[in-house]
Amino acid sequence: MLSGRPYPPRDLIESPAAAFAPDAALAEWVAETFIAEGATLENPDHAHLRSARIGFLWTNVENARRGRKILGTCQLMPPHGEPWGAARAESQIVAWFGHLPDFLITLYAPDAADMEDWQFCALVEHELMHAAQSKDRYGMPIFSKKTGRPVFALRPHDVEEFVGVVARYGADAAGVRAMVTAANKGPTIAQAK
Repeated sequence: MLSGRPYPPRDLIESPAAAFAPDAALAEWVAETFIAEGATLENPDHAHLRSARIGFLWTNVENARRGRKILGTCQLMPPHGEPWGAARAESQIVAWFGHLPDFLITLYAPDAADMEDWQFCALVEHELMHAAQSKDRYGMPIFSKKTGRPVFALRPHDVEEFVGVVARYGADAAGVRAMVTAANKGPTIAQAK
């Protein structure tokens, strides 16, 4: 069991009404566990997030895409869309957190509550991997000329491929060699499974 791992509120999980609950303790735990220098499970891939403001929400609202259950999302703020809808969403987010975060990570509470620690860590880090810093055409990180803060962006998944294509044509042809190599090395978190 990880020290102080946050769990979603039980009343949110059991509520029949659609609900969202901000969790400042979860944001603090994530920073202390994965992002901060010297963190328990520090990941250098998240170093650019040390100055980011990340808001965390629990929800009991089911979500799916292409027939697959979604357990978490990472969104770049401010919200986009038509002006009134975006302003309404931004107003709600500021009411929850007291400020507009750079990223909003939402986790599906019913499944997260039942996850083993390693599964929960994998879910959180998956969403953190989407929280990226923009890079220029030379691959260098971009910072705002006005504020000096990083310019943030969303990062897509590294791999999107079918098992059948890999089985027929191999990892190199499918462009997934790096993922296969990483999987064959085993987890770097010693007792992940």
